Amino acid sequence: MSYPNLSALLEAIIYLAKEPVSIDAIHKALPEVDRETIERAIALLIEKYQMENHGIEIREVADGLRFSTKPEHHEVLKKFLQSQHPPTRLSLAALETLAVIAYKQPVTVPEIQEIRGVQASGVIKTLLDKKLVSAGGRKEVLGRPILYKTTKEFLIHFGLKDIGELPSMEEFEELIRNEASAEESVQAELPLEEVQ
Repeated sequence: MSYPNLSALLEAIIYLAKEPVSIDAIHKALPEVDRETIERAIALLIEKYQMENHGIEIREVADGLRFSTKPEHHEVLKKFLQSQHPPTRLSLAALETLAVIAYKQPVTVPEIQEIRGVQASGVIKTLLDKKLVSAGGRKEVLGRPILYKTTKEFLIHFGLKDIGELPSMEEFEELIRNEASAEESVQAELPLEEVQ
């Protein structure tokens, strides 16, 4: 079976997929189309969406392809989304713990606590609930503590292709400082009864 408009079909598949879709998954859905033809058509789609008259693009995220808004529109889109519903935010403690896991993975709770200097089990539960981290086995030491690592959801949430795209520690520390000052200014603007 041949598809008269393979490009349109690939566009629809990438759009419809709830998670970034791999070329392997697309090829399994279209076994009669050879992989090279699919790759060429996707390359043309990526090129098409890079043109400035498109507000979205096809990006490689977590070993797959997904539609994403273009970075130059992020500020306006952020304001738009904030007007629609309150954003889900990670606390400073959750961001710090997530950073330790991302940069040191796989890592145990005692190792996280040693680096951060505070208890981390409650924050770990929150990160597990949000599916940003998962258990990655057990460390072969006394007590065999659970090792934690980031997940595909983490990559999707932060728009990363893989862990290699993590910002440097200095950039991440700057992000945490900015997040902390934003939290403080929000708290300062709240009436006293809302803060308590």
